[in-house]
Amino acid sequence: MNNNVLQVSELPSDDRVFDERYLSIAPDVKLGNNVKFSKFINLYGCEVGDDSRIGAFVEIQKNAKVGRRCKISSHTFICEGVTIEDEVFVGHNVTFVNDTIPRATMNGALQTDADWKVETTVVKQGASIGSGATILANVVIGKCALIGAGAVVTKDVPAYAVVAGSPGRVVRYLESGGNNNES
Repeated sequence: MNNNVLQVSELPSDDRVFDERYLSIAPDVKLGNNVKFSKFINLYGCEVGDDSRIGAFVEIQKNAKVGRRCKISSHTFICEGVTIEDEVFVGHNVTFVNDTIPRATMNGALQTDADWKVETTVVKQGASIGSGATILANVVIGKCALIGAGAVVTKDVPAYAVVAGSPGRVVRYLESGGNNNES
């Protein structure tokens, strides 16, 4: 991430590249330079790097990070604990998960933040995630990997792998990864 990120509240209104009437961006969001937003987004406590694009109806939660030159397509949910490195493409309606055993209550009372531990996910530089994919917690998607539309990623994905299906399986490797073996 860029160490020169600005808080939203520090940006002069004429320098912003978005129309605030349609956005919900909390003052604690750290934005890089030239970040572009579509309408109807919800960001709080997160970081978004330089030159990234955030589509309509995207939510990025606290402690999530989106790198530089990323494209996050509409209707995507990026929860706490997700780190997306630079130059990553995330298709429409992608969902990240940060809890492998979700529960509403504990001992009859509604759970609070103190009742669970955030589980992390990392998407490495240059990876692409197809529309409608679900990325479960505690996985690393390798550099330049390609996740097919609708895939459910349940375990780590090697660099340059192409993953499809539910559960997601490596179907081949991209040539630029140096490994073209079928799996």
